[in-house]
Amino acid sequence: MFNENLSLSAPWEVYYRQVDALFGVDPEVNVEFDDDNLILKVYVDNASKAEAIAQLLPMTKQFGNVEVLINVIPANLDNWKASIVKKAFEGNPAVVDIQTIEFDELSNPMCFVSFKKEVVQYYSDNAGDLHGLTSTLYQDIAKELIPSDGIYYCTDNEVD
Repeated sequence: MFNENLSLSAPWEVYYRQVDALFGVDPEVNVEFDDDNLILKVYVDNASKAEAIAQLLPMTKQFGNVEVLINVIPANLDNWKASIVKKAFEGNPAVVDIQTIEFDELSNPMCFVSFKKEVVQYYSDNAGDLHGLTSTLYQDIAKELIPSDGIYYCTDNEVD
């Protein structure tokens, strides 16, 4: 007989359960799945373990036309991300300053990346521009390219 209570799991739900079964038994790891946004989140209390797991798991997993994002998140995400941002922009002449501001033990620190106060142009086949260019600020490009959890992009208030 057919059981009407029988339901099939989506393949991305099965994948989440597999990741949870493998890593979720570790007391330093918590695996969660955001079904609305299709994001698998792996929270890790140990920064070096988080880095290792991030290298083992793919950044995305494709299931037909459904793509699941995989985020490995170390416990101190804001400081960890701030250090990565600082390394990524080290020596970049477009960056004026990077500052992390700590408020108190109850709130997360905020990292600000301050870019030069100048217009950036790049070719983009922009039909609304005589030269096919897009004119924008560095902060706008950073906001579009780099997820900003705890990282804020702004434009310096001084001209060189």
